[in-house]
Amino acid sequence: MALETKQAIIKTFMQLLNEKSFDKITVTDIVNRCGVNRNTFYYYYQDIFDLLEEIFTSETEKVIKEHQHYDTWEEAFNIAVGFARINKRAVYHIFNSVNRQILEDYLFKVIKKNMTEYVEPIAAEINADDEDRDALILFYSSALMYMTLLWLQSGMKKNSDEYISRLGFLLEGNIRHSLEKRKELRENKQ
Repeated sequence: MALETKQAIIKTFMQLLNEKSFDKITVTDIVNRCGVNRNTFYYYYQDIFDLLEEIFTSETEKVIKEHQHYDTWEEAFNIAVGFARINKRAVYHIFNSVNRQILEDYLFKVIKKNMTEYVEPIAAEINADDEDRDALILFYSSALMYMTLLWLQSGMKKNSDEYISRLGFLLEGNIRHSLEKRKELRENKQ
């Protein structure tokens, strides 16, 4: 029963986020719509911010657990922004609230984890230096994060599949090429 109650609170909160700004949602809104009392809400969560944090923590864990390997960085990136696509209005409301940092932290963790899962097998295959691998992961994760923030800022109006496909075409082979070039330079110095 406790799990069902928590899920009902989360579901209600997400419904409200799809209707109005995060800053305008109150605990009273949640409990009235959900049909639980305030004490029940506070039994599970300290406040709405705690609820939001749990949603993103849970979503991060789910994505990381379910996806361990990617054949393309586009696939990894699509998984990372999947929650935003499914919950467009809710994410837009969070992005435009004072709690934007919780969303940004979630996105960066998932993007970086997914990029790591994509880059590590390539780096291992060509025996790339760990520092080069880590620098490349951070570079691509940061670039994709910034592009995601621009997409969110624009109201997610661009078709993300098209956008990712275009980037994939432009960046195709660059990760492997970059690691191979750095390895070649390192070997030539020795």
